[in-house]
Amino acid sequence: MQSEAEAKQLSGESFIVAGDETFLGKLNPNADDNESIFNQYGPYGSKYSQTCIFNPYSPYGGQYSALSPFNQYATNPPRVFLKGQFVGYLTVNQYKTPKLDPNSIMDWAKQHVSTYG
Repeated sequence: MQSEAEAKQLSGESFIVAGDETFLGKLNPNADDNESIFNQYGPYGSKYSQTCIFNPYSPYGGQYSALSPFNQYATNPPRVFLKGQFVGYLTVNQYKTPKLDPNSIMDWAKQHVSTYG
């Protein structure tokens, strides 16, 4: 059986997946997409959601969590996929490469991801 992240990878979507394989949202800049990190009311864009990288109290957003992109020592940060292909780790850890800065992931996604995919 495929995981949600594997299915999205095979379909060529752009998304984030945590080091523990938890799906953390699509990088689709469409704020109406419930699975997008741009939807501030959805499970991946709401700063109150446990699956949002922008929730500082969640395992995927707190600066001390090993799974968080904001932990400078994280050895297993989230991975970013663009059109189904791995492009880098979402992390502030300066030693983890290739990497994308979580503080600018929204701008990066606006430049690299179609609003419809």
